[in-house]
Amino acid sequence: MKKYRIRVGLDVDDTLYECNSYAVAIINSRHPDEEPLRVEDIKSWGGGHRHADERIKLYSDPEFVRTQPITEGAQEFVKKLSEIADVFFITAVPACCMSARAERLIKDFPEIPPQNIIMGTRKDVISLDIMLDDGAHNISSSRAAYPVLFRKPWNTGLSGLLSVNSYDDFLHFCEMVRSSFSETFPRLGGGGVLCLVGPSGSSKTEIANGLTKLEGFEKPLTSTTRPRRKTEEEGAYRFISEAQFLREMRAGSYIETTVYSGYHFGTSEKDIEPIVERGHVAVIPIDICGAITLKNLYRDRAMLVFTRRDRADAIKSIISRDIDLDDKTRRIMSLDFEYRNSEVCDVEINVGGDVDEAVRSIIALIRS
Repeated sequence: MKKYRIRVGLDVDDTLYECNSYAVAIINSRHPDEEPLRVEDIKSWGGGHRHADERIKLYSDPEFVRTQPITEGAQEFVKKLSEIADVFFITAVPACCMSARAERLIKDFPEIPPQNIIMGTRKDVISLDIMLDDGAHNISSSRAAYPVLFRKPWNTGLSGLLSVNSYDDFLHFCEMVRSSFSETFPRLGGGGVLCLVGPSGSSKTEIANGLTKLEGFEKPLTSTTRPRRKTEEEGAYRFISEAQFLREMRAGSYIETTVYSGYHFGTSEKDIEPIVERGHVAVIPIDICGAITLKNLYRDRAMLVFTRRDRADAIKSIISRDIDLDDKTRRIMSLDFEYRNSEVCDVEINVGGDVDEAVRSIIALIRS
């Protein structure tokens, strides 16, 4: 039976073409006597760093749009995506730049018909199956069935959104949606990865701790820039500085990285693979971005379990935690996004007040 061709929308700036990094390079060349501006200094679309107005002004320059470098791998990515989906470019540029943008897209991505280029700032009125965008504001207001955030330094403030780190992760996610997650159910009997996905306050960590007390389940050590809580043991995570984390990430030390509530998390292959090779299950409480990356790597040896907890109980759990007020606020605000992520997990379990029952349910799933 012919598979349904899903409709996928792609943002353009900082998704297919370098935008912020290109602007930063131009600004640095104009101010050689100043300390160089870094992409990591950009925390939002507007201000928050030196020369913000100068950067925004570049985006209304047709020559800037005409000369933006293509992101490495973008052309191959679009070509592969077009084989499984109807692809649309959804791009917001000023009227003076529309011709330059259309000419570049037609030239660089010839497999996408020109009529699939949609220009405008009202991305919230466009209905698609899947949308990939680096703008958190576009994703949070999207009418797409699956709005996906492309993780960049400037969109780390909002947690819980369905997100990916790479083109490969997005391609795999599209394949998952296209096959409705029903072709092959995960099999962890000979070892694999168990990703516990769910909103903050849904007892993921407690469930993971319960599982790892049993034979055959282990929790790999995850690195994080989050401060250690008073209730946590020293070995709960590998607690490191943001500067060290970013150095290790650039060096390729992690097979998956994500940002949650403003903090970085990452897991390395050397921490997961030995567990799987022993025939054991690596148990990882993780957000949906990291879970999709691991699903991409381990395929049917990775199970994504969504831990659903009543919203009121989840909020009570967040409020009672030993974290600062801003962190509590971000977690509560992200709950609606996180509940939506259940649709892309392999299975869902309801978590009430009995964590042991949730552990038993997961074990039954694996054995079945």
